[in-house]
Amino acid sequence: MAKSHWERHRTERIGWLRAAVLGANDGIVSTASLVLGVAAAHATHANIMVAGVAGLVAGAMSMAAGEYVSVHSQADTEKADLERERKELQTDDPGERRELAAIYVGRGLDPALAKKVADQLMAHDALGAHARDELGISATLSARPIQAALASAASFSVGAALPLLVIVLAPEANLIPYVGGASLAFLAFLGALAARVGGAGMAVGAMRVTFWGALAMALTAGVGALFGTAV
Repeated sequence: MAKSHWERHRTERIGWLRAAVLGANDGIVSTASLVLGVAAAHATHANIMVAGVAGLVAGAMSMAAGEYVSVHSQADTEKADLERERKELQTDDPGERRELAAIYVGRGLDPALAKKVADQLMAHDALGAHARDELGISATLSARPIQAALASAASFSVGAALPLLVIVLAPEANLIPYVGGASLAFLAFLGALAARVGGAGMAVGAMRVTFWGALAMALTAGVGALFGTAV
């Protein structure tokens, strides 16, 4: 008996991976930048910690809300398109068969075979065939608002907790270099890991995330130093 051949593709990870990477990256960059800006303004260690924790909570909620609204808009669009397609299948079945067959002809099938494939697929699942081949909607890539929101909030919190951990452990006199250096190391690791999971080059992934993170932290620290009051 022949064994079933199952393949796992990286596109299966695209929904949660995008939200998780974005959340963790934003958590590290925004929290590290915030605490560096406050530290550069000569705030006390306690005030720096309070600012970091507040940034974690606010950022996690903002990421969850923003991701939910964004992905839910995509889900609403997909739902509306599917409803419209369902009505068209009910009112113009022959036209929908010709439309699906034309898609397959455009992909390289001869007209007779394309018609046969369209008829068989529509007999099995007409709406599913049109959703996949006409609208580009599939179970793998369909919008999942709650999943995206939870992944973003959780990954942001994990990312934001890393600079806060450094604040707790680092000596107060060297807080800025410790937080900045550790955060860049965290970002490089995150960029490399995300690239590895997504099938891209790890070095390139690490460098581009680290560059933008370093720029954000430098600018925020500069603002803190410019407007801060020395004690």
